[in-house]
Amino acid sequence: MAVGNAINSNDAISSAGKVELLFFGQLKERLKCSKLSLEITQPLTISELKLRLVSQYPHWQPWLEERELFAALNQTMSSSDEIVKAGDELAFFPPVTGG
Repeated sequence: MAVGNAINSNDAISSAGKVELLFFGQLKERLKCSKLSLEITQPLTISELKLRLVSQYPHWQPWLEERELFAALNQTMSSSDEIVKAGDELAFFPPVTGG
């Protein structure tokens, strides 16, 4: 018989954990970083996560605050208000030009 008010122990810790961050193109070169694991304690928007990165790595500010910087959350293009949770992968990359 199931108990109606049982607490799933996974719910208490599901919001805490690591987010895998990937940096591509010129952004990777400018930051001198291609991959970073970031510990979070609660879900954050992509904008909030970028602010947290800037607070930890102030010298990254000029490149992380570029208006044209793209983000892909779990390999899907995403807007800055998308929610990032523990276990997610978030990639940042500049616009690609060609010719």
